[in-house]
Amino acid sequence: MVKSVITTMPHKTVGHAQSIMAKNKIKSLPIVDSEMGVKGIITSSDMLKDISEATPLSHVMIKKVYTVPVYSDVYIAARIMRNHKINHLIVTDEKKIVGVLSAHDLLRLVEDHRFVMKNPPTPSKKKSTRV
Repeated sequence: MVKSVITTMPHKTVGHAQSIMAKNKIKSLPIVDSEMGVKGIITSSDMLKDISEATPLSHVMIKKVYTVPVYSDVYIAARIMRNHKINHLIVTDEKKIVGVLSAHDLLRLVEDHRFVMKNPPTPSKKKSTRV
């Protein structure tokens, strides 16, 4: 996961979010309150919609944000992302944001561990008597 999380506030504009995302080469931007509690998220695919740059993020952000506790296993995070068809998952500790996990991060994990498929099952040597 990315631990140095770049965030913004709901009252900021879409143009502000676009510039942060472009400058830092990131695909998602968590939106937080003053205590770093997660309020929403905006992603690069949300930016593809026809939205004015002056629109406040609170009007366009995704408010149903999926999170995972920092102590959770990576398999739980992967399952949440797959089940909800999302590419970014907010990692929290005591309901405060501590990181962002992306599908790209999970792919890197698989690659680093040299994931190898198991061998297919061997055919049975017994002759079938069913007709």
